[in-house]
Amino acid sequence: MTTAPPTGRTQLLHDDGSAVRVLVVDDEAPLADLLSLALRYEGWEVRAAADGTEAIRTARDFRPDAVLLDMMLPDMDGLSVLGRLRREQPDVPVLFLTAKDSVEDRVAGLTAGGDDYVTKPFSLEEVVARLRGLLRRSRAAVPRAESVLTVGDLVLDEDSHEVSRGGTEIHLTATEFELLRFLMRNPRRVLSKPQILDRVWSYDFGGQANVVELYISYLRRKIDAGRAPMIHTRRGAGYLIKPAVQPATIA
Repeated sequence: MTTAPPTGRTQLLHDDGSAVRVLVVDDEAPLADLLSLALRYEGWEVRAAADGTEAIRTARDFRPDAVLLDMMLPDMDGLSVLGRLRREQPDVPVLFLTAKDSVEDRVAGLTAGGDDYVTKPFSLEEVVARLRGLLRRSRAAVPRAESVLTVGDLVLDEDSHEVSRGGTEIHLTATEFELLRFLMRNPRRVLSKPQILDRVWSYDFGGQANVVELYISYLRRKIDAGRAPMIHTRRGAGYLIKPAVQPATIA
């Protein structure tokens, strides 16, 4: 298996090639959005729920392969949600998110049937790594063989780090490659500057959003120069990539 995301890990899929499904349960909307984005970047299908009732209802329809579950929810605690989930999906792996780091809380979660836990604040990389471990152990997913991302006539090979558009090779720096990969893993999705900073440069970059504008301009010079544009700006929102609209020809 050969796909190599930025962290060097292989991507996971089901045996039939379909995407891994993860349910994120957290009542803090910004955190839930950030977690969902990080998991989608892994190529997984994600749904979110803001309370226990919604989580149980969503799980029934979504049938997740793993659940990311906050211990403290507005309507019921995570342990109660876990009990309800396990009645319908006895083997679904559950990773608890907890703001409490006492031994009692950790033991309670694991004793109730939780598979693992992370304590807030946590890194996105840690959450993804722990979920990957749970998915592998549950055998819900297998490494993916395909390592090529394609958007329109733009092709990016995650193994060889080769990029081409319309058959013409494009040479990118390491940072340009990671930025393009993030855009291409989320085609037609507007990605904000903070989201891009977090994924490509990580939290410790200091929040200098102007570096995103700079590297977007570098990519445009190499990807879009002399061609119909693929990289677009949504003012006040962020950036996205989508197949180019080719000019109409006159017969």
